Amino acid sequence: MPRPDPTDAAPHGAGTAGHHAHAVDRSAAGGQHSHSVQAARRAVVITVSDRSAAGLRADLSGPAAAEVLTAAGWQVDAPRVVPDGAEPVRAALVQALADGGDLVLTLGGTGVGPRDRTPEGTVAVLDLELPGVAEVVRARGLLSTPTAALSRGVAGTAGHSLVVNLPGSPAAVRESLEVLVPLVPHVLDQLRGGDH
Repeated sequence: MPRPDPTDAAPHGAGTAGHHAHAVDRSAAGGQHSHSVQAARRAVVITVSDRSAAGLRADLSGPAAAEVLTAAGWQVDAPRVVPDGAEPVRAALVQALADGGDLVLTLGGTGVGPRDRTPEGTVAVLDLELPGVAEVVRARGLLSTPTAALSRGVAGTAGHSLVVNLPGSPAAVRESLEVLVPLVPHVLDQLRGGDH
C-alpha cells in the first residue's frame, strides 16, 4: 500500500513548507550546527482515545505532554484528540506533518485492545522506523509498571520529522518524555544533514 503524501491534508498552497521552515542554523565560521534552534522547533501532540474524542473524558495526557515540551523550549500546538483506530491516527499524523510538526507525538492506543491501532496508523506514514527510540520509551515505562511490556508503540521518521507513539496515561507520558526529549534534537539534526 503506498504511503500517503503529507501534502494531501494541507490547505491549498500550503504544501509541506513547514518542514523546511525550521532548517538547522549554521554559524558563519565553519558551518557548525547550532542546537539553540530547538526553541524554534514545533511539536504536535495527538491524544488517541475514543472516550476523549467523544467528550466523555477530559484529555489530561495531551496537556501534560504540552507542559513538558513547552518547559523544554518547544513551540507546542494545542493538543489534538482523535478516536482510536488506524485510520483516524493516520489522518491526524498526515495533518500534523503537513502543518509543519518537527516532533509529532501520539498518546495512547498502543496496547492489545481491539481498538488499539495507533502503531498501524503510524507505520503507514513513516519513511524509516527507529526501533531503539520505541525501546527506550518502553524501558522507561518498565521501571514503573510491568504492563509497559504490552506497549506496541513505534517511532520513526517522516520527511524531516520524528513521530513517536507514547503511552496514554499522563504519568506515563511524563516518564516517556524524560528519556525522549534529550534524544530529539540529535535526531532532527541528523534528518537535516547534521553530523553524527
